[in-house]
Amino acid sequence: MKKLKRLTALLMAVVMMAAAVPVPALAAGDIELYTDKIARGKTGKTMSVSFTIRNNTNQDLKDIEVAFDVSGADDIIDEEDRAFGYSFPFEITSNLPTSDNPKNVGSLAKGKEKTVSLSGTVRRDLKEGYYKVPVAVVRVNDDGRWEPIDITVWISPSTGTNSEDDDETKTYDFVLGEGQSTPDGTYPHVMNFSVNLRNNSPATVYNVKASLVLDSDSAKFPFEINDANYDRMFEKIAVNETVSLDYSFAIREDTYTGYYPIGMKIYYSNSSTGNELTTCETSFFVRIHNKEKEDKFDEFNEHDRTKARLIIDGFTTNPETIIAGEPFELILSVKNASSSVSASDILMTVESEKANESPVFSTEAGSSSVSISSLGAGQSQEARLKLISRAGIDQRSYGLTFKAKFDSPEFKNAEETLSISIPIKQIPRLNTSSFEVMPNAISVGEESNVMFGINNTGKVILYNVIVKLEADSIQTTETYVGNIEPGKTGNVDCMVAGAAATADDGKVKVIISYEDENGEVSEVEKELQLFVSEPMIMDDMTAGNFEDVPMEEPGFLERYQNVLLPVSLGAAAVLSLILIGIGVRSHKRKKEQEAFEDEEE
Repeated sequence: MKKLKRLTALLMAVVMMAAAVPVPALAAGDIELYTDKIARGKTGKTMSVSFTIRNNTNQDLKDIEVAFDVSGADDIIDEEDRAFGYSFPFEITSNLPTSDNPKNVGSLAKGKEKTVSLSGTVRRDLKEGYYKVPVAVVRVNDDGRWEPIDITVWISPSTGTNSEDDDETKTYDFVLGEGQSTPDGTYPHVMNFSVNLRNNSPATVYNVKASLVLDSDSAKFPFEINDANYDRMFEKIAVNETVSLDYSFAIREDTYTGYYPIGMKIYYSNSSTGNELTTCETSFFVRIHNKEKEDKFDEFNEHDRTKARLIIDGFTTNPETIIAGEPFELILSVKNASSSVSASDILMTVESEKANESPVFSTEAGSSSVSISSLGAGQSQEARLKLISRAGIDQRSYGLTFKAKFDSPEFKNAEETLSISIPIKQIPRLNTSSFEVMPNAISVGEESNVMFGINNTGKVILYNVIVKLEADSIQTTETYVGNIEPGKTGNVDCMVAGAAATADDGKVKVIISYEDENGEVSEVEKELQLFVSEPMIMDDMTAGNFEDVPMEEPGFLERYQNVLLPVSLGAAAVLSLILIGIGVRSHKRKKEQEAFEDEEE
């Protein structure tokens, strides 16, 4: 009798519940919920129930909310209740996600699916066995929904002594863009935006890396790919903690106005010391304003068929730092980003960026192509290529373009263009002109002038150049030269003071230090010669010694110069008077002769 009453009450509850459920606007199979494994939980412990939501509609869905269906839950669960095929195993609290407190799982593109989990505390009064947990999509696109399914779980008694009981039932989940508007950008402006990432897992996650899924096709990824990767790293993210993923992108010129799904892979570990990372895939939308799509329904393109999407998921080099002119190995991670289409017979041919009309990179072995036999949907494979860079190029990043040709089931000889940028380093180089040391020998306390030039013969700027002169015989001297650009000369002109007499071969160390663009200091050591002697001191004993120096005997002229000088001067005067007298007398005779000749005529 009691059993019949229970059955009658249950049937009436089912009828009332059916009358209360709103009629969904979507068809029954438009939103599909399913699970492929049985979750396991412990009594009194937190348990997560995971299931997959698939969008079978022809439109993108947003603001999807899910919850446990507790409309038929009973506070008392006994064997007779379980015989009717229904029992709700979770404690009904304010934290339990129900229709009054649903969980928002964001948007879901058409034809896509995502894994969702709901958590609750398992009742302590349950016996070991299987239980059915009804879950439902309660709201989509601001419209009410109620499409419950029963998920079977296994509940076993908690031992109360093993801390790993909780770890067996943890399902990790992340929520992107919660409570945010869709990032919006307009070409040709740079689009700066942030996306919130919340740890919706039941435990703290560690070593988190949020990595964007890039695509060379502008129809899939609307931004210019200027960086090698767009990873955001976090040491740990606590339960319900939200972190910000900040990005800055230039919008591609060939994009069209519309919404674009941006895929993201989240790598994490469930312990701070865990080395093995787990991957969670999710996505968010951005809105782009540019040109409108052209109507191409009247045209037929024979290549407009489904094909795989190849991307370079990441790359490394060996060695990690590439010096210009030295060979290196490039290790690429090539991925088929398509979720359903495979690729085969992949041939990738590399093309290098040019500098001064010549390629920056060339293949060391002569072959400029690598091949991959096949890549299934979502699979990645490593490809290796040995390259060498030109020696005389500037220090910066240079581009490598890979022309990929491959086959897909519906598209033969499909093509993709993949690009990466590789940074190249240059080794700083310098030399010096001849050292000018004037004078090259001084006494203690005296100074000598040292001059020379520092020539930057490399391809990078020498920052904060400092010259230091040091030796036991001089006072240490430092001179700041400053920055020296490639091909330029920095001049050194300094005074060096003697400190002690030279006890060796007179070598003075010239230490030239400089910094690179990262602030790392390097030194170059040269040598010059400068002799330092003790100063000469004139004391009384030294002065007295000069009296003992023998003097040379003076010569004839030195002895009689006081007598000979007046005599020679007097003789010169007498000779001058005689010559004047002779001249006057000759002139008088000539006058007399001319007068006599005039009288005779």
